[in-house]
Amino acid sequence: MPHYTNKDTPLKNRLIKILALENLEAQRNFIKSITHELEIDSLTCAAALVYLTQQLETPTPKDKNLEGQLPTKNKSFIIKMVRYRLDVGFDHAVTSEQLKKLLIEESGVDKNNINNINIQRTYTLIELPDEMPPDIFQHLKSVEINDRKLDIKRVKPRNNKKRGSNQLHRGRKRDISMESKSSEKTPGNIKKLIDN
Repeated sequence: MPHYTNKDTPLKNRLIKILALENLEAQRNFIKSITHELEIDSLTCAAALVYLTQQLETPTPKDKNLEGQLPTKNKSFIIKMVRYRLDVGFDHAVTSEQLKKLLIEESGVDKNNINNINIQRTYTLIELPDEMPPDIFQHLKSVEINDRKLDIKRVKPRNNKKRGSNQLHRGRKRDISMESKSSEKTPGNIKKLIDN
């Protein structure tokens, strides 16, 4: 078990600054959700997050200048996004900023993880992180904006198998020599109808 000493002072100072200056409601909701899902207490979750932070801050031999800094982006951590349909649009006087603010407040999603907002007349398509907890999903169905329920639904990805097989048939070249042979065998009356 590691012993925490003065080397942890920069972390404490950053925590003090964050606690004083930042609104942590989205992070609180995330902690509630993950502790419930993993069936752990918030202290254990916090300990794991401190451990993760320290792992990220440990410099490699080449990068001694990075000591004490968190990387701006961890390329190995990619969030899978899912497209959702909201039952509100331009006809309901909804803006993308209103939607972002509402989703942050009601679901605790990070504003950086709300992507590709496409507002249409009567609905909106939006991308949110995959594996939304079922209780938050149900809650978002009943949340209202401008007196209109979001009625969020997951958009099923299109199955392009049929489209691909049709393209194969359309792209196939016809064998003209076979067609001419078959037309020679066609009875006269039918041949005249085909030629016309």
